[in-house]
Amino acid sequence: MQYGVCNLSIVPLRSEPTDKSELVSQVLYGEHFKVLDQRKFWSKIRLAFDNYEGWIDNKQYKEITENDYNALNNTNPKLSTDLVEFIEDENSQLHPILLGSSLNSLEILDHKHDGNSIESIQPKENLIETALLYLNSPYLWGGKTPFGIDCSGFTQMVYKLNGHKLLRDASQQATQGEALSFIEESEPGDLAFFDNNEGIIVHVGIIMKDNYIIHAHGKVRIDRLDNYGIYNADKKTHTHKLRVIKKVI
Repeated sequence: MQYGVCNLSIVPLRSEPTDKSELVSQVLYGEHFKVLDQRKFWSKIRLAFDNYEGWIDNKQYKEITENDYNALNNTNPKLSTDLVEFIEDENSQLHPILLGSSLNSLEILDHKHDGNSIESIQPKENLIETALLYLNSPYLWGGKTPFGIDCSGFTQMVYKLNGHKLLRDASQQATQGEALSFIEESEPGDLAFFDNNEGIIVHVGIIMKDNYIIHAHGKVRIDRLDNYGIYNADKKTHTHKLRVIKKVI
């Protein structure tokens, strides 16, 4: 088994070993992973944080030892908390990193960082404050950053920045936590899930106070939430049908 760590700011994680294939997620700076299958130009990896799998370009990560991988697994996550920060590499060159990048790999990569970071579990009320950092970020299928993010990437990163683990996709996140019967039982920070006509969960957002929800739909936006689903005041219609509300923390 081989292991790796992302040494660039954002790296595409694709469904197949080609640049033309679907972007299923992104690997942010400092994230570590197992290499399941290494080919001449591409490697299939499994991220340590959420066990998500996909293909990554061999030029866009650095191999690490099993001891390094295990050490990273046994270290409390330390994450960058500014929209954009910089790390300095061994050649004194600067590299940008984005909100939510992992800083646990700095020593392994021989990089330096003197920006802001967080490495402790935050109270639930902090989730909304973190979510607002992504407000108006454009929607990007597979995205995980303020410069492009999808609905489940948004919820995952907000929870991650507060010390909590969510799985990657909305349907996976819906398997976590305790289901609530009514909106009135929810509190800010709980997750609302929405399904399509086939009953498949395809969307997720974070509940705010006073029956509002923040979610990624075109952009990260705030809309009304009622017992039917999400009401978009701009379109004057419901855009998503509510399936279940989950209390994860």
